[in-house]
Amino acid sequence: MNKIKISHEAPLSIFDEVTNLTDYQYCLVHLMDESPEYRDKFIKLCKEKYEVILDNSIFELGTAFKGEDYFKWVKKLKPNWYIIPDVLEDCEGTIEQAEEWIATYGKKIPRRSKSIGVVQGKTLEEIIRCYKALEWLGVDMIAISFDYSLYEKMFPHPNQKLSWMMGRVQLLGILLDMGIINPDIPHHLLGSGLPQEGLYYKDYNWIYSTDTSNPIVHGIKGKKYIENQGLWSKESQKLHEMIHYPEEEIDMELVEYNVSQFKSYWNERKN
Repeated sequence: MNKIKISHEAPLSIFDEVTNLTDYQYCLVHLMDESPEYRDKFIKLCKEKYEVILDNSIFELGTAFKGEDYFKWVKKLKPNWYIIPDVLEDCEGTIEQAEEWIATYGKKIPRRSKSIGVVQGKTLEEIIRCYKALEWLGVDMIAISFDYSLYEKMFPHPNQKLSWMMGRVQLLGILLDMGIINPDIPHHLLGSGLPQEGLYYKDYNWIYSTDTSNPIVHGIKGKKYIENQGLWSKESQKLHEMIHYPEEEIDMELVEYNVSQFKSYWNERKN
């Protein structure tokens, strides 16, 4: 049985405490330039060989860090994993970015740093095309996002977050049934619509990791996960906007409870 590795982004004031509760750390590259404290923490983590995924910050900024601006941080940090620049819901643009990145920087990447390609597209056909292209390009891990607009067509529901959750569940099932999923490649699930999504992945041993600030944000907002259920709504709050949130305003006991519940949804798995 494989354990899904979990990371939760957190404000700097509780960064160390949350690091001790997670399996690896998830680094948002744009904050490396914006916050010296954030930068120092990740430089230290990488030097200490703590497992780190470096993200290109597309979810936070709308467009990904790319080119030399991104490469300088891959080279400096030498993270275990880095996400190749992609284009939101754009299959062709993402494939082109991946091809350009690999051609330009592939041989310059530190040996310990492995690549993650994010599947993008607006239709099932585009998702499949992008997946196959990334696989052919030889990425080391494939990532699937939590909020494709396709999910709302696959599982229409007034609760958008439920559509996202069940849409990704359906998408992964379809890709598996079609033989598209390569179980020999590790997969990363980007973000989380609702935390209980992990309950649907008990037999998916090809899922290597996931990241989400969900239990942290909701803990800060005073929202406690419903035991054995999770949540049925989601705060529209990006963690990077709360990076300097003061410790005295955080109920750490509630944060830890949510983190523990999240872990139970994703890692009480069958043999």
